[in-house]
Amino acid sequence: MKKNLGIYVHIPFCAKKCKYCDFLSSDKDSYGTQLRYMEAICQEIRLYKAVSDRYIVRTIFIGGGTPSLVDENLIQNILTEIRSTFEMDRFPEITIEANPGTIMYQKLLAYRSMGINRISIGLQSADDKILSKVGRIHNFDQFVAGYTSARRAGFKNINVDIMASLPGQDIHSYVDTLTRVIEYEPEHISAYSLTVEEGTPLSCDNRLLSEIPDEETDRRMYSLTKKVLGANGFNRYEFSNYSKPGYECRHNITYWTGGEYIGFGIGASSYFQGKRFSNIRNIHEYTQKLEETQMEIVNTDNIGRLYETVTGNLRVNVEPMYIDRRMEEFMFLGLRMVKGIDRREFYRQFNRDIYDVYGPTINKYIYEGFMETDGTFVKLTDSGIDVSNYILSDFILDK
Repeated sequence: MKKNLGIYVHIPFCAKKCKYCDFLSSDKDSYGTQLRYMEAICQEIRLYKAVSDRYIVRTIFIGGGTPSLVDENLIQNILTEIRSTFEMDRFPEITIEANPGTIMYQKLLAYRSMGINRISIGLQSADDKILSKVGRIHNFDQFVAGYTSARRAGFKNINVDIMASLPGQDIHSYVDTLTRVIEYEPEHISAYSLTVEEGTPLSCDNRLLSEIPDEETDRRMYSLTKKVLGANGFNRYEFSNYSKPGYECRHNITYWTGGEYIGFGIGASSYFQGKRFSNIRNIHEYTQKLEETQMEIVNTDNIGRLYETVTGNLRVNVEPMYIDRRMEEFMFLGLRMVKGIDRREFYRQFNRDIYDVYGPTINKYIYEGFMETDGTFVKLTDSGIDVSNYILSDFILDK
């Protein structure tokens, strides 16, 4: 029986890097650089013909960066290569991220024609002043125009990203963002709190740092998100993700439930064949390594040998996922899901009852009111979610 697989494709190009952004992204570069990079991704995908017959691709997520910035034909080439290399599910979820300042109707039509059926639009805030402060290239009117174009192009599964605790934001402006987004009836909303990452422009800007809401305000925003979205038909299924029934992001659920996935492109992370790893982060090194193998990939009769050699040169931070580490991650990630962890799935994956491994820890937090169970699922309570970082650290084995 073939295993389920998710695929992530990293497109690092941006029109402008946001002040808070810690993702691996860069200025849009020339079309030539984009073309070389996207062809290198196609080369990397071809290598997986050595092992692809064991898998069926259920989800594809094209993220960045700003994938909607690049020529749609380059996106088409990547999807064609994936379909040529892997068996696809009959009804895959295929997502592309888009910045409101780069959404064009003709591109949206092209995305639909190539099978992309979900779009994730990065709004962040409905307040134009706040958007300007953090370096976003769009305003709310551009979001509305892009969202409306996506509906016209036939997208019936749209996610909108928003952020809490941005500089200059207060409770009123945050709730205003929530309510204005709800008016457009997206199927999914992701609502994350700002994290100030070291080395970003924001982390060095004392003026903006002084305008970030305090922790108590952030918690109120988090609580109001659940209340406002819940009252409007959105179910919270993960700490920061809400959807209409049946529109949960299948790709992200793969991450949270310990499923296998491959990341293509610079810096992309994978959990594949019992190992966790990421790709090298330098775009020129990545492109060169794959260009050097172009003719070999096309002509070789031993794709298995080439797969081992080239992917070995691309991968860094390779970590074998032994059973203890897998159980830890199963708990860390699974407890992010509102429904919690299925005791039966834990047993299926590890051939051990969850209480034999984590019984004292689970019982401790149930007693303290931070966890609960119905006998099958073990999950965090609302108060447990508030202190989840502290709780999850207790699920590390052999500390």
